[in-house]
Amino acid sequence: MKEKISALRENFRARLSAAQTPEQLEEVRVSFLGKKGPVSDLMAELRNVEGEQKARLGQLINEAKAEFAKAITAAGETLRQKALEAQIAHAKPFNPTLPAHLNCGSFHPITLIQREVESIFASMGFTVEDYPEVVDDYHCFEALNIPKHHPARDMQDTYYLDNGQLLKTHTSAAQNHIMRKYGAPLRAIFPGRCFRNEATDACHENTFFQMEGIMIDEDISISNLIYFMKKMLSEVFRRDIRVRLRPGFFPFVEPGFELDISCLICGGDGCPSCKNSGWLELCPCGMIHPNVLKAGGIDTDKYTGFAFGLGLTRLAMMKYGIGDIRDFNAGQLKSLSQFESR
Repeated sequence: MKEKISALRENFRARLSAAQTPEQLEEVRVSFLGKKGPVSDLMAELRNVEGEQKARLGQLINEAKAEFAKAITAAGETLRQKALEAQIAHAKPFNPTLPAHLNCGSFHPITLIQREVESIFASMGFTVEDYPEVVDDYHCFEALNIPKHHPARDMQDTYYLDNGQLLKTHTSAAQNHIMRKYGAPLRAIFPGRCFRNEATDACHENTFFQMEGIMIDEDISISNLIYFMKKMLSEVFRRDIRVRLRPGFFPFVEPGFELDISCLICGGDGCPSCKNSGWLELCPCGMIHPNVLKAGGIDTDKYTGFAFGLGLTRLAMMKYGIGDIRDFNAGQLKSLSQFESR
């Protein structure tokens, strides 16, 4: 049997050296190490051998089997390396100086304006907070001095859900939560998406983005509000912007104002974006109503504050010269791609 094992090794080496492809190598493996191969036959013949010679022959067969398996593995690695080298040798030369043709993604203009405004307010000491889009009636209305059956609720056509909750109609819904989270003094902004069930046109959408801001401290007045608004606008537009402050009614502020900016789409001449008025409503604002401060756990004898609801969607329209608010939700990749380098 020793002679058979020696001859088998010689035969294996000859067959292995002749294998030039992975398929031929697999044939060698099956021929010698398969269930019907010569190694299995030799193991079967051991049944007829007795004594110490059986153990010695079994060891020789196992050594040959291990040798075959190791050699096949090494040969396979050699074949793979040769194939890789051949692929590299025949590959088309790479020229790193060729211009790249990449279809880069882009940020949405509202994302860009939100990040810019967040950075501006953060530099003025405001924290940036987040808040859910689905809220309850208390935080969206009652905590803001808008009790049930209050006529102000008719100003906002609300999307109510079957579970009694609703899609927030304004970012003011986060005011009570933020006040109770931090107390006073406080400077915070909280951007978010808002929803109102209303007809759409060039300057109205049922889904839009706002940024709520509140500042609460001792001796806060309207002059503080005007300063921060003009500071933010001058930073965003890199120049002074004409603004006007006119009276406005909002139950959660007293007094309340509408802060308008001169329409940058038409230069103040009048267009569909500004309803041909030359002015665009941008920021409802005012001094926080004492009832809202009390609901937020703020001592109204010591602290006052202002709040504003900045329209990020309309601010983006002015910043980038977009004449129709509906373009933001249209999903037009051709239009959005122009913002990739901004």
